[in-house]
Amino acid sequence: MEGPYIRIEDSGAVIPLSRDVTTVGRGSCVDVHLDDPSVSRLHAEIIRRGPYAYVTDLGLSRNGTRVNGRLVARRVLQDGDVLTFGSARCRVGGIEAEDLAAEVELSRSAAPELTRRELDVVTSLCRPALSDEAFVAPGTAREIAVDLVVTEAAVKQHLLRLYQKFRIPEGPNRRVRLANEVVALGLVRPLPLTERPAEGAAERAAERPAERASDRASERASGQAAEQSLERASDRASERASDRAADRQERSGSAAAASTESAPPGAAGSDTAEIGLGLRSRSALPA
Repeated sequence: MEGPYIRIEDSGAVIPLSRDVTTVGRGSCVDVHLDDPSVSRLHAEIIRRGPYAYVTDLGLSRNGTRVNGRLVARRVLQDGDVLTFGSARCRVGGIEAEDLAAEVELSRSAAPELTRRELDVVTSLCRPALSDEAFVAPGTAREIAVDLVVTEAAVKQHLLRLYQKFRIPEGPNRRVRLANEVVALGLVRPLPLTERPAEGAAERAAERPAERASDRASERASGQAAEQSLERASDRASERASDRAADRQERSGSAAAASTESAPPGAAGSDTAEIGLGLRSRSALPA
């Protein structure tokens, strides 16, 4: 076959790399279909630029892309390179060989080989720094542990090994220097976002005044309801006090009437007798 091509080792299928962009993945609409559960639906792309071809990992898979056993984000391909997408192996061929000067070859940055868990750690480490917000520090060991559901001690052990692999010397801001090195090598990429952080921040800023106004309205309504409740309680207390006072007055009037009715009959008769005697005594006087 003339020109660059890729061969799938499991099936032996050969797909020419004739397009400018050849997609690789498990999806049904990709150019190189890999029926492997460790491969993402859209896992990587192989891009042609004149006589050159390079593979780029789209950052959408936890298992990554490897070239000759090394985990890469983007790598220029040479004839005979073995590409591993997840656990599916392929081999590229038909790429013209080109002699490179020794100093040019040595100047290329070689990313260290990472285990799957180490890749998870560096991805979680760099996730805050890959946002659009300014002055964002990389994730702490505790945050990475919560993100990966592991212990903080395990994360620290992985970070120590990563410092050695990336040759990050001891000193301040060691995590920041590790994150900068990982991002510079292209080992991690920001995931596609349905909403950009800046837009989300603008929407949240627009929502805050409305939320504060709603809170104030709720507080005023609660205060008015409390005042009305107190007024009703005071009115009920006044009514009960008035009813008790009226009952006491009524009971005192009834007691007075009952005491008058129960007075001894002799007292009234003596007054009448005295009046009669006075009348008789006046009638007995001579004319």
